[in-house]
Amino acid sequence: MSNTQDGDQQHTQKAFGWAARDTSGILSPFHFTRRVNGDDDITMKILYCGICHTDLHITRNDFGFDVYPVVPGHEIVGVVTQVGCNVQKFKIGDKVGVGCLVASCGSCENCKEDLETYCPKVEFSYTIFNDGTGKKNYGGYSDFYVVNEHFVLRFPENLPLDAAAPLLCAGGTVYSPMKYYGLDKSGKHLGVVGLGGLGHVAVKFAKAFGMKVTVISTSPSKKKEAIERLGADSFLFSKDSDEMKAAVSTMDGIIDTVSAPHPMAPLIDLLKPHGKLVVVGVAEKTMEVPIFPLLMGRKLVGGSTVGGIKETQEMIDFAGKHNIVADIELISMDYVNTAMDRLARGDVRYRFVIDVANTLNV
Repeated sequence: MSNTQDGDQQHTQKAFGWAARDTSGILSPFHFTRRVNGDDDITMKILYCGICHTDLHITRNDFGFDVYPVVPGHEIVGVVTQVGCNVQKFKIGDKVGVGCLVASCGSCENCKEDLETYCPKVEFSYTIFNDGTGKKNYGGYSDFYVVNEHFVLRFPENLPLDAAAPLLCAGGTVYSPMKYYGLDKSGKHLGVVGLGGLGHVAVKFAKAFGMKVTVISTSPSKKKEAIERLGADSFLFSKDSDEMKAAVSTMDGIIDTVSAPHPMAPLIDLLKPHGKLVVVGVAEKTMEVPIFPLLMGRKLVGGSTVGGIKETQEMIDFAGKHNIVADIELISMDYVNTAMDRLARGDVRYRFVIDVANTLNV
């Protein structure tokens, strides 16, 4: 079975959102069309959509992918308004979400192991690579979304949809590597680099797993927030060489969420032997990894992105059980360009979420 996004269905439904049209990244009102609801699809009215750092990169063409016009948004939550005749998991009125993934081949080894993220034919909720076909997916900065039910996530009733929206990307991006690399064990010591949209959620998940957590940051002003509000056990100011030296060989693992180039060697030094440094932030420039300290401590530097649909649902259910949501600043659609500029400066604690349903005016 193929979990396709488009098939032969016609794009005849009029839709409305905000799009960037050039490298300025400036978003403005945009009319486009979506496909009709197919037999295996659900249509959802979008209530809220989180703003991810990837949205900023893609709208400003930081990676050179050139996919204009682009309607960003892959932290999409809302309610089901239509279901296809084959849909079994959802009904009209259900609270649902759509994250990064909206299609895959359904038959490759990765898909069979519930790792759609790594399918060679994976499609994202909005097009981020120019593959030369001209095919386009438009994201969640818009009024509604049509998607195969396989890629839809169900939200627990106790989670507020606005604050839960960032879990679809930020939550999955830190939860997946914590599970895969064994950095979810009670009593283990986890370092979290960067206290932003991803980092603050990583702290919350790690504490729910029963771990000891140290936040590592270049901003000493975040110490009080990290410890008193988010529950971290300790804080390292990474520019203080004495603090960093005192913490050498103390951590079982590190989740590195920073999306700007930064030195890796001091982080590797913080790891115990057999420790794991997992990079989930996407920097625009290549970063060097020193090999000698890896050899001498049998340490590992790895990477990860969001998990597959099964794991993402597991993450959302875990968040529901432990009342984990993102700390957000709810904004109107016409504030989005200001929000993007603020995000570029790191001026948000900790995730912008757009109040789509109440502020997206056609």
